[in-house]
Amino acid sequence: MASKKNINIKLKVWRQKKASDKGQMVDYSLNDVSTDSSFLEMMDQLNEQLVAEKKEPIAFDHDCREGICGMCSMYINGRAHGPDTGITTCQLHMRMFNDGDTIYVEPWRSKAFPVIKDLVVDRSSFDRIQQAGGFVSVNTSGNTIDANTIPVPKADADKAFEAAACIGCGACVATCKNGSAMLFVGAKVSQYALLPQGKVEATDRVLNMVRQMDEEGFGNCTNTGACEIECPKGISLENIARMNREYLKASLVK
Repeated sequence: MASKKNINIKLKVWRQKKASDKGQMVDYSLNDVSTDSSFLEMMDQLNEQLVAEKKEPIAFDHDCREGICGMCSMYINGRAHGPDTGITTCQLHMRMFNDGDTIYVEPWRSKAFPVIKDLVVDRSSFDRIQQAGGFVSVNTSGNTIDANTIPVPKADADKAFEAAACIGCGACVATCKNGSAMLFVGAKVSQYALLPQGKVEATDRVLNMVRQMDEEGFGNCTNTGACEIECPKGISLENIARMNREYLKASLVK
């Protein structure tokens, strides 16, 4: 096991006071950063330094810091969530960097993800897509049927679970050259389309979610595949294909 060590780094961080302001990259130097610390812990250390210097700390999103919530969203050295695979920003550790490195830190870049402040972006467009159809309606009058009484083929259940692993972080959008949200929407459509509980509202769901996606200003998919590579949960492009099939079937019915 490699011994613990500290490194000195330089950072170029995007600073922007509010959405209407013109932002810019600002240079910082940070010394004695433990390689055992996470990237967010390094950002905490930088903010402590800025506060000690009576400067405004850098705003950035975070919550669980366990790769579950999807809140952390930084574009690090030209990659969503940074130079590692299958991780969120909070799971990125400073051992991925070397002493003397210059690290570029930017927010997600997308028309549908406007910057709120510094590295914080507004991802409420994802919420509105979910609200448009990413749910099942259940009668809770007391006559509900236990979900486990409905047989589900294991292959379908496994694929539904894989699609449901999407945490809605937006890395797919930030990575895509078109700013497409089709991997996100495809995952949300798929997790219901594969299960009997989702069949009842399947037609309206896919039509409404795709319509909302377009209204939010997301781009279209051109099968580059960058979204799947940078997705921290490894959501497959197969979900986009399934969404397209569901959309075609729904369009014919409607």
